[in-house]
Amino acid sequence: MPATKKSARKRAQSKNANASVRSQPLIAVRDVPASSRWYAQLLGAERTSESMHLVNAKEARPGHGVLLWFEVDDFDAAVKRVRALRAKVLLKPHVNPAPGHREVWIRDPDGYVVVLASPDGEASQR
Repeated sequence: MPATKKSARKRAQSKNANASVRSQPLIAVRDVPASSRWYAQLLGAERTSESMHLVNAKEARPGHGVLLWFEVDDFDAAVKRVRALRAKVLLKPHVNPAPGHREVWIRDPDGYVVVLASPDGEASQR
């Protein structure tokens, strides 16, 4: 590789070395206010906006192969919220041995698979 391309790549890598990435999942839902309330209750979060609207609501279908994954600090409280929501449970609370955390897999009102997980290593500390 020519020296100019190598040095350009090094500059780009050093600029991106301190970059942070935040996950901001965006899903198409049938009823934005209802979905917003459901997720706020599930995650024990405060709702801040309901301004996003799907242009072709009749075309909204849950994405095949899409999983929404959330790490939660208090897994037991999250499972209580799952039960309070009467969410459809796909996989009951269990320990995933590879990361050493607990998980519960559920389906949201629009059909998306949602996974709530405790922090990695949490299950081995119990």
